[in-house]
Amino acid sequence: MGRAVVFGFLVIASALKLISAAAVERSISTSRQFIVYGTDLAVRGAICDFGERTKRELLTLLGQRDDWTTAIVINAQYPQANLPELPRLKVDFAQTGFGLKLQLDLVIDSELSRPEIRRELLRALVLEMIYRGQPNIPAGAVYTSPPDWLLDGVPGEQSDLPRDRVTTILAVPVAARNVLPLEKFLAQRPQLLDAPGQILHRAYSFALVDLLSHGPDGPGGLARFIADLPTSSNDPMADLRNHFPSLFESDAAEKTWQEQVARLSTDQPYQLMSNAETERLLREKLRLRISDHGIGKNYELAEFAIFLKRKSASNILRSLVHELSALATRAHPAFAPIVAEYAQVTGLLLQGKTRGVAKRLDRLKIARQEIATQMRGIDDYLNWFEATSLARPSGEFAGYMKAAERAAQLPQSRRDPISVYLDVLETQFDR
Repeated sequence: MGRAVVFGFLVIASALKLISAAAVERSISTSRQFIVYGTDLAVRGAICDFGERTKRELLTLLGQRDDWTTAIVINAQYPQANLPELPRLKVDFAQTGFGLKLQLDLVIDSELSRPEIRRELLRALVLEMIYRGQPNIPAGAVYTSPPDWLLDGVPGEQSDLPRDRVTTILAVPVAARNVLPLEKFLAQRPQLLDAPGQILHRAYSFALVDLLSHGPDGPGGLARFIADLPTSSNDPMADLRNHFPSLFESDAAEKTWQEQVARLSTDQPYQLMSNAETERLLREKLRLRISDHGIGKNYELAEFAIFLKRKSASNILRSLVHELSALATRAHPAFAPIVAEYAQVTGLLLQGKTRGVAKRLDRLKIARQEIATQMRGIDDYLNWFEATSLARPSGEFAGYMKAAERAAQLPQSRRDPISVYLDVLETQFDR
């Protein structure tokens, strides 16, 4: 009897030891959303850190807080000879009796790259965002996967396609005037492209995500687009128009897309303007020239009640929306929110919605004047500070001062007999 009890204790102790050993083979990330299983502690830690960095980049892009509800389980394994059929990288999303399950299986070998892992981590993170408010989805339901351009276009340090490389890639089709039309790009399947085609697709993806996140709706518009993916249609172009009407309204969508790719193909696509330059361009753009019975007339945007019924007004307003959206990405930081709101107001006028627009335009005008006054005061102070804080003359205007002194000096008269005679004659003729 005593031996049986001892044997039972030994069995229990062995089982507890095995359970604790199995528990050690699990690592949890700092936000506790990533639970990584694997035999190598260093690998598990690296994956946890990589997942947290990737999530931080996605949240920064969308302007969202970290409000996750479903953990992401990651099974990291080395290749096994007895299981050659294991998928190298796969996201499994399903409904269980206890709620949603998100699992990422990856086989760590020499062929697995960081961009591949990042892409699937983004897929899992976006899926969690989409369905976190729908925990009771029936088992076997079809889940909506994020579009390829969204997964490939998220910027960040974890990406192997930084902005300068995107610039280099997009410069080729822009120079050849062969930029892929937006509808054709949205219909592409990157897994069917060759290696150069996939790189170009990723550069286009970066351009599209950059355009949406810097548009009038900002990061919040992109977040709402992701939340509505389960109810999206089979027409990706229509979905973009529904969620970003100010960017992709009617026939102007292709023009917006071409201009965005062209902007990103330059070295400094979003070099910020000065406050004076921003105010000047904004003032010019808000002064519209609209045709009335074949005669062009100038109107301020605040005079929309007069020109809104003109036939040519819609095209002018549509162009203004795109121009203001582009200006908002390069405007001085103090003016950027105002320019973005002007784009929103113009979009409302384009849709025929005039309620409350006059008050918003009055408020924006006052805000512009206040900011312009403050910025001029700041510039004056900085100029004064720079001028009075120098320990010694800077020498910047030394050349000018010397030239001014030479110009102020009277020319020296020659004293030879001929020069003296000529000076006397000149004096007599001047009388």
